[in-house]
Amino acid sequence: MTEIVRAALVQQRWTGDKESMTEAAVRYVEQAASAGAGVVCLQELFYGPYFCQVQDADYYSYTEQIPDGPTTRLLCETAKNHGIVIVAPMYEQEQPGVYYNTAAVIDADGRYLGKHRKNHIPQVKGFWEKFYFRPGNGGYPVFDTAVGRIGVYICYERHFPEGWRALGLAGARIVFNPSATSRGLSAYLWHLEQRAAAVANEYFVGTINRVGTEPLGDNDFYGQSYFADPRGQYVGEIASENEEELLVRDLDMGALTEVRDLWQFYRDRRPETYETLVQP
Repeated sequence: MTEIVRAALVQQRWTGDKESMTEAAVRYVEQAASAGAGVVCLQELFYGPYFCQVQDADYYSYTEQIPDGPTTRLLCETAKNHGIVIVAPMYEQEQPGVYYNTAAVIDADGRYLGKHRKNHIPQVKGFWEKFYFRPGNGGYPVFDTAVGRIGVYICYERHFPEGWRALGLAGARIVFNPSATSRGLSAYLWHLEQRAAAVANEYFVGTINRVGTEPLGDNDFYGQSYFADPRGQYVGEIASENEEELLVRDLDMGALTEVRDLWQFYRDRRPETYETLVQP
């Protein structure tokens, strides 16, 4: 019997404050569950603006502890009430002055499963992330959820093939790539990298972007969230360039076996020849 995972992505516009942004995200999660989705992923730093367009210590106030902060607790309750796995990217405080760009993973019964901390941190105009985040220190975890093994790879990390492969080697069937990326910088890569990663690593990729231009800068977040299958094909239509959208798609897990039996990329790896790749 073919296994279908119904999965969802939430593409949002900044509302102007954390409370309304969180409320809107929870409504989208509820809508995803009502549509039959078993897993939903929110966008990068979902409850705030993309404040990395500027370097301002006032935005440290957006940090929360994970899992003990109020937003993680709220989403654990939401997941339990609606029976849906939630991937929630947030601004994490480990301790005062030590902050990470993090995604919490919550199972469909409301249990907090763990987190991925963004490992690769950019520092270019409009993306001043080293001002806000330490590089992640948790590697590339995968999470056993009600919909199977999933992984998370946050925004800028998508430019680095090593983490994609690590998630595949750990058994991920779906990898979510929550992002905040602008038209002028990366639009030409948006429809290449994640689809190529799905092919190279033989799993599904769900990638999310914001929409709109936020008051902090002139970054034009161009949406176009989508799912790609392990053949690199879009699963249904991609999301709008300009409007908020809940994208819900059925992912046929049988495709994973078909593609892996055909291409055998994991069988034909030669890790003994790759040692120089991890030398500084």
